[in-house]
Amino acid sequence: MKGWSRRQDRFASAPGIGPAMLATILATILAGVIVAVACPPASAAPSPQADCTATSGVILAVDFSHWGGPVLRSCGTTPTTGFALLNQGGWHTAGTDHDGPGFICRIGYAGYRRGAQFPTPAQESCVLTPPASAYWTYWQAGPGLNTWSYSQVGATGNHPAPGSINLWVFGSTSISGTSGSAVPRITPDTIRDAARTAAGAKGVPIINAEPLAASGKASPGSPEPAIIAVIIAALVAAAGITAARRRRRTART
Repeated sequence: MKGWSRRQDRFASAPGIGPAMLATILATILAGVIVAVACPPASAAPSPQADCTATSGVILAVDFSHWGGPVLRSCGTTPTTGFALLNQGGWHTAGTDHDGPGFICRIGYAGYRRGAQFPTPAQESCVLTPPASAYWTYWQAGPGLNTWSYSQVGATGNHPAPGSINLWVFGSTSISGTSGSAVPRITPDTIRDAARTAAGAKGVPIINAEPLAASGKASPGSPEPAIIAVIIAALVAAAGITAARRRRRTART
């Protein structure tokens, strides 16, 4: 690191710093760098599919079959809203410029197609509200129920009950949720069956998407900013020590 070498040269030639003091300060720098590099931000722990039961957790299922993909299924243990469920454990969404993040315009998962969100920007700009013929529809099945209910409220206004299922399907539907391409072709009980890996209409596979940290494994980044910060702190301390020694010498004379 060229920047580190230049700063090191200036530091070593600073007046009033002896070999012993230099060794102490360098040890301080090294300790600071180790802490900065070895302690990246912690990532969220995954929630196994088994944590969702008939009375606990909420199953999230997202149907990507519109783009030739599977139905991805995961478990949210303590979601407060449908929006929170759709933005945890590797899931992430995007809203529209017109309606804000609460209107689900895109959905993506960190472990699927490198985290791409669908529909893609080329397919939907997400500036205005998407047309009724192509948008993410929101369905729910209460604990123990094997029928879907079309949500009449947005994801931010829905509070999933423990043991329920939230399903997102891309397409169109009537206001009542009784007709259209987005009416679910797969039953809640099929999604609940954690042993299934290929089920539903037209053989759309159901795949467990074990939650990941929303941002993936955090990168520690470059150590140089940490090095610079510790050097500055060490130089300030050294300057203070040197000034104190000079004052003591002056007082003796």
